[in-house]
Amino acid sequence: MAQRSSQNSTALLEPEVRRPAVDVVALLVGEHYAPFELGVVYEVFGIDRTGDGVPRFDFAVASVHERVHASYGGMDLIPEHRLDRVATADIVCIPALGLETWPHIDIDIDPEVVEALQAVVERGGRILTVCSGAFVAAAAGLLDGRKATTHWRYVEEFAQRFPLVDVQPDVLYVEDGPILTSAGTAAGIDLCLHVVRQDYGARVANAIARRMVVPPHRDGGQAQYVALPVPVCADDGLGPTMDWIIANLDQEIGVDDMAARALMSPRTFARRFRDETGTTPYSWLLARRVDAASRLLEETTLGVDEIASKVGFGSGTVLRHHFGRIRGISPQAYRRTFCCVPEDEERTA
Repeated sequence: MAQRSSQNSTALLEPEVRRPAVDVVALLVGEHYAPFELGVVYEVFGIDRTGDGVPRFDFAVASVHERVHASYGGMDLIPEHRLDRVATADIVCIPALGLETWPHIDIDIDPEVVEALQAVVERGGRILTVCSGAFVAAAAGLLDGRKATTHWRYVEEFAQRFPLVDVQPDVLYVEDGPILTSAGTAAGIDLCLHVVRQDYGARVANAIARRMVVPPHRDGGQAQYVALPVPVCADDGLGPTMDWIIANLDQEIGVDDMAARALMSPRTFARRFRDETGTTPYSWLLARRVDAASRLLEETTLGVDEIASKVGFGSGTVLRHHFGRIRGISPQAYRRTFCCVPEDEERTA
């Protein structure tokens, strides 16, 4: 198994070696589970999509309990495997805990589970948590001294209970060495696709995302919660302006241009934009340009200077600067890792 860097990664890291074989994935479920978050992991790793050119992961559900209970809806599960499956897994996924734990997460982890999770890390495996599943990893001592996140509603309690963890409250997901944690619900999709992207490349991750009808990649550092996640009205919100910006990335666009498009003063626009997105207009624009550059690096053989012109950075030097700052990797290294272009086609950088 390829060893992972211990560096925190809300941006992408270049794997040392592309994984040559299919990952063995174990979904470890406690006595209670949250159906949606369990389904997130199953959607990415558990469904046979070989017809779409996606490898079939060696996936199974495991638990120390013979029967596990949904937090609502009467959907009990009978896991096929016990901890022996965890002992052979490359990735162990821990879904969100059941709603019976709300408003306080008070769990008593079986010592056998703690030992099994610690053994996964010791032999080079990875632990991936969704939402409040981070409490299990932290209780097992796996997050001490590491960066991690969880659902924004649990962040304060998480930080109080686990003071040795460097809690990142405003991100979608964090990768710190062999431990990967995600925020609530949909952020688990982003993290699972991030893992697929690292291990198998953009083509496989994009194929899964298309089947799930979700974006193939969202930066881990994106805000997980904003005051107005969806504009109240398309005519009054910023959606049309943001669509216009994305359609015109190759043009010079300033905050004044954005504000004029939204029929607002620059000051009002900047305030509304932060309320609706959790970031500044300029930072959002840079991130969209890096997203567009990433797609071109993955799907074309265009050189860096030409890509820079198409996404509005003007020069390869400016693109390299912002790409490295946001992605944590150079455009050339990103292309080597994630390019979907067949090996026999010439690539330029």
